[in-house]
Amino acid sequence: MSGVMNRRVFCLGTVGAGLLLSLPARAAPVHGIAMHGDPALPANFDHLPYADPAAPKGGTFALGFPGSFDSLNPFIVKGNAPRGLSDALYGNNVWDTLLFRSADEAFSLYGLLAEGVEMPADRSWVEFTLNAKAAFADGQPVTVDDVLFTVDLLKNKGRPVHKRRFDKVVSVDRVGERSLRFSFADGADRELPFLIGGYMPILPRHAIDPDTFDQSSMKPMLGSGPYQVAGVDEGRQVVLKRNPAYWARELPIKRGLDNFDEIHIEYFKDSTAYFEAFKSGAFEKVRNGAPKGMTGFVFNTRRDLFKDVRVREALILLFDFEAVNRTLYYGAYARSGSYFEGSSLSAIGIPTSDAEKALLAPFADQVRPDVMAGTYAPPVSDGSGRDRKALRAALDLLGQVGWKLDGRQLVDASGKPFAFEFMAKVPDEERLALAYQATLKLVGIDMSVRLVDSTQYYDRQKSFDFDMLEMIWTASLSPGNEQMNRWSQKAAVTEGTFNYAGVSSPAVDAMIDALLAATGQTEFETAVRALDRLLISGLYCVPLFHLPEDLVARWTRIHRPDATALTGIQPSAWWADVKS
Repeated sequence: MSGVMNRRVFCLGTVGAGLLLSLPARAAPVHGIAMHGDPALPANFDHLPYADPAAPKGGTFALGFPGSFDSLNPFIVKGNAPRGLSDALYGNNVWDTLLFRSADEAFSLYGLLAEGVEMPADRSWVEFTLNAKAAFADGQPVTVDDVLFTVDLLKNKGRPVHKRRFDKVVSVDRVGERSLRFSFADGADRELPFLIGGYMPILPRHAIDPDTFDQSSMKPMLGSGPYQVAGVDEGRQVVLKRNPAYWARELPIKRGLDNFDEIHIEYFKDSTAYFEAFKSGAFEKVRNGAPKGMTGFVFNTRRDLFKDVRVREALILLFDFEAVNRTLYYGAYARSGSYFEGSSLSAIGIPTSDAEKALLAPFADQVRPDVMAGTYAPPVSDGSGRDRKALRAALDLLGQVGWKLDGRQLVDASGKPFAFEFMAKVPDEERLALAYQATLKLVGIDMSVRLVDSTQYYDRQKSFDFDMLEMIWTASLSPGNEQMNRWSQKAAVTEGTFNYAGVSSPAVDAMIDALLAATGQTEFETAVRALDRLLISGLYCVPLFHLPEDLVARWTRIHRPDATALTGIQPSAWWADVKS
């Protein structure tokens, strides 16, 4: 990469001399961009609405997760890295991105490593100007060469999601000492500039060996973020220490954030240890304006057993949410039905609009009538754990596919029993699966439940080597390219993606294309609801449940700002009372 020169076209995947181009006219540089409309904060904003610029620095914050980890590189397929290093929810603590996403807006980005961003209305390119003060933790400046190095490295050796993004990039051009431009074949993927700006970690060219980057390693990697890895107990704990010389500590986008001196990322083998590590007498309820998403037992439809939608519908009927919610969770949960639950993006309770009908017209037979009408809801049982009506309905559906009861066992025409494995990674998943197992046994279905260690779990998950497992599909107010990674035909045959269900539908791909191409909010919401209708109708999982509000437990010495971000709590804005 060292040979890249000013105004030279950098073709992805190559390092040879490029072709000088006459670049199209520049747009006006701005401090931030929004997916739809304009960003809410003015160019001279002082701090984010949900941050307190007077928050003191100090103290320790612990993040707890079930499972384990065996790598410190979250950007590659091999190995399983801990949460909290580079994480949309728990913060890009180690690596900064070009732009920073505000949690108080649907999808707005403001300058971080890049002090300015330029983008034409057709979004056929995006240009970033790096902040002259941007630096890695060792004091070396963040340069255009580092960005070019990162693009090439992630495209060729990163997770599949990076390759898919950069495959849409025609060229990356250096347009000044601190500026570079990403050019796209067209502006069809209107989210692409945002994904490059807000979700591409910038890696240090001088501190990474490209030849070994894709190998799992426990060696900490240098970053430009507010924290650096200071200690590791493999599989159990990572200690992050705040960098007091962090280059962006006084930027408006960072003022009042990153307040703890240390972040401890703790992993626990089971839920008992997880709970004992933190005890509190009460929870506080916090509003969250983001969609609740979907948690479900995902069917691997690559398996012959789950290919028929009637089989999947029968298994959904056999999950007794009412009994599970009462006996296991004291009635705390609400049933999930939509992949964008509780938001304007959800199709639940909303009849299909004329605009949606037009989008879905070529695929009308793939949406259930009740989903089109807005009357669909997940099945409701009598809460007994053995609802006879649900059992009969499930057996009727299974009978249509050729399954019948032989004594106490459900078998096909050849006498082969209906049997599959549920793979769990933590005891809580195992406990829930065992409750489901008991109901399935009533109709002769043999679901074995296997609790495996986290390394085996994630390796099998990434290679789609499972029958059924529990999955959480998080959601935001601005879904975009991540939907390709979850549901597209290409993702269904690409290991390491999140298309665990094996969804392979031209209709789903078309709706994702439509939401990515949307230029207005109404058009965008129409496309997302149409996608939701297809996913609901496909019955790709046994829908589980969600908390209507966020429940937060914290020590009294931990404080948070009075204002809560639109999308819920932001631990990066919390601080410790160091006098306690």
